Amino acid sequence: MQLLKIVNGNKRFGEKLLLNGIDITISKGDKIALVAKNGSGKTTLLKIIAGIESLDGEHVQIELSDKVSTYYLKQVPEFHPTDTVEDVIYKSDNAQIKAVYDYEKAIESKNEEQIKTTSLVLDDLKAWNFESHIKEILDKFNIKDFDREMQTLSGGQQKRVALAKMIIENPGFIILDEPTNHLDLDMIEWLEDYLQTKSLTLFMVTHDRYFLERVCTDIIELEQGDLFRHKGNYSEYLANKEVRQQTEAVRHEKAKKLYKKELDWVRRMPKARTTKAKSRVGAFDDIKKEAMKRRESDTFSISLESSRLGSKIIEVHALQKSFGDLKIVDNFTYKFSKGEKVGIVGNNGVGKSTFLNLITKQIRPDGGKVVIGDTIKFGYYTQDGLNLPEDKRVLDVIRDIAEYIPLEKGKKLTAESLLETFLFPRSQQQVYVSQLSGGEKRRLYLLTVLMDNPNFLILDEPTNDLDILTLNILEEYLLSFPGCLIVVTHDRYFLDKVVDHLFILEGNGYIRDYNGLYMEYRAAKQSLLHQAQQEHTAPAVQSKTNNEADRARQKQLKNKVAKIERTLADLQSQKDDINTQFLTITDVDTITEMSKKLQEIDNNLETLEMEWMEASEEMEQLTGS
Repeated sequence: MQLLKIVNGNKRFGEKLLLNGIDITISKGDKIALVAKNGSGKTTLLKIIAGIESLDGEHVQIELSDKVSTYYLKQVPEFHPTDTVEDVIYKSDNAQIKAVYDYEKAIESKNEEQIKTTSLVLDDLKAWNFESHIKEILDKFNIKDFDREMQTLSGGQQKRVALAKMIIENPGFIILDEPTNHLDLDMIEWLEDYLQTKSLTLFMVTHDRYFLERVCTDIIELEQGDLFRHKGNYSEYLANKEVRQQTEAVRHEKAKKLYKKELDWVRRMPKARTTKAKSRVGAFDDIKKEAMKRRESDTFSISLESSRLGSKIIEVHALQKSFGDLKIVDNFTYKFSKGEKVGIVGNNGVGKSTFLNLITKQIRPDGGKVVIGDTIKFGYYTQDGLNLPEDKRVLDVIRDIAEYIPLEKGKKLTAESLLETFLFPRSQQQVYVSQLSGGEKRRLYLLTVLMDNPNFLILDEPTNDLDILTLNILEEYLLSFPGCLIVVTHDRYFLDKVVDHLFILEGNGYIRDYNGLYMEYRAAKQSLLHQAQQEHTAPAVQSKTNNEADRARQKQLKNKVAKIERTLADLQSQKDDINTQFLTITDVDTITEMSKKLQEIDNNLETLEMEWMEASEEMEQLTGS
C-alpha cells in the first residue's frame, strides 16, 4: 500500500537549492532514513512529508494517504508551556486513551459511580490491556511527575514525554527528526527494538549509525539537491554509495577531459556563431557543471601536533561528590596516561557532566582531590556552550582564536583549511553565524574548541545535531589526536570507534572502569541479566511440576529452551563481531558479503526467538497448571 508519493519536488530558500526535482515513494512497512550533511534540507523535507511545508511550483505531484494516521516528532518538541505532563500524554482523539484517562481520574477521586461508569467504557472498548500498556510505556521512559508543567522540564525530559506520547498513540506512519538526541543508552536501545519489531511505517533523520543498521529497510541520501535511494541498512548503504561514487568519479574525470577540449574550442570560435555552434556552446555549459562538481570527502589525513604533555597528566585521588542524598562519585581513584581515550556512559541524571566538571576543577569535590599536570591545556566542549557571536563571519570566529594549528614537521593548518576539512567551504566561511543551521553552529562551536590546540580534549555530547559526514571526519580527527580524550556521548558507534575503554557510571557514586568496547559491555551485561533470570526462575519451575507427564515434558522444553538460548547467544556474538568489523572494513566486496551474513543471522535469530517464545509459553502453562 502506497502512503506517500512526491514527483518532481523542488524547494529553494533564496538562492539555495535544497530539492532539485526529487521523486519519493513511501509504502506501508518501509523504514526509511534520510542522511545528508547539516544545512542540506533534511528537516525541510521532513516538514514537507508531514504536510507542514509546501514544495515550490504549481505542477508538483504530492500524494499523502489519509487511510493511515501520521505522527511527526520534531527534533525539539513544542508544547504549550503551562500544559502538564498529564495534559500532553492524555490529550488525544484516540477513544481508548480518553477512556483510560477518565478511569484514572475516577480512581483518584475515589468516586465509585464514576469508577463503575469508566470501567464499563473500558470493557466496551476492550481497553484494559491498553491501560497497562500506557503505564508500561510511561515507566519505560521514567515519566512520573504528571503534574509538572512542560516549561519546567529539561530538553531531554520533554523529548521522553514526546516519544512516550507517540508510542501510546500508535500511529501507522511515524516521521522522526533525530529521535535519539537526549536519550540515554538504555532508552535508545529500547526505542530501537520497538521500531525494529513493530509493523509501522517510518521516515526519519538520525545520525545514530547502529540505529540505522538495525532499524532501516532503506536509506535515502540527499546530496546537492538530489536524492539517492539505497535498499538495505547502513552497511548496505555504505557499499552502494562506494559503488556510486566510483561511477561518478569515472564520469567526472571524463567530463573534465571533455571540458578541457570544449573550452579550447569555445575560445577559438569566432563571434558570429552558427546555430550548430550555439548548440555546442549550450552543451559546453552542461559539461562545465559536471566537471566542476566537488565530491565531499569523509576522510581525514592530517598529522596533528598538540601541545606537549609532561609526565604528569591528571591524577584523581579518592574523589567524592554528592548533592543531598544523590551520590555522584564515591571514592574514585584514577591516573590518566598519555594518549588515553576514555568514554563515559551512564543513564541520564547519574552525573556524567558533573564528573567532567570535577575533573576540570570547575566544581569542588566533597572529598579527595584532582591533581592536574603543569602542561595540561584543556579543550572543553560542553552541552550548553553554544554561545557564538551571531554578527561575526564564520572565518572570523575561528581566526579570533588562532590563525593556524601546528602540524608535524613544522607545517601549519590554517583556520581556512580546518574549516574546509569540517565542511565549511571558502564561500560559506564568509557567511555570518546568524545564517547557519543549528547543526552548522554546533560544528563551528566544536572547531572553536579544536582551534585552540588543546592536549586534553573533553567532549560532552559532541555528536548531538551533527550529520554522519561530520561525525566521520570528527572520528578520524580524534583517532589521529595525540593528546588525551574524555568523551560523553549516547552515540554507541562513535564510542566503539574512538575510545579505548569506558568509565561506566552505574549509580550511587560507583564508577566501573571497563576495558573494552561499549557493544562488548552491553553483550556481557545482557548475558549476566539472562543468567540471573534463569537462576531466579529455575526453583519456581521445579516446585510447580505436578505429575510425571508434565515433569517429563517440562524437562524436554527446558532442554530445548537452553539449547535455543545457547544458539541465540552464539548468533548474537557473531552479529556483534560483524558490527564491530564494520567500523574498520572499507572493501566493498567484503562489506557486501558480511551484510548478507548479517541478514542470514537476523533471519535465524527471528526464527529461534519465535521457537523460544512458543516453548517458554508452553512451559509457563505447565508450571501454572
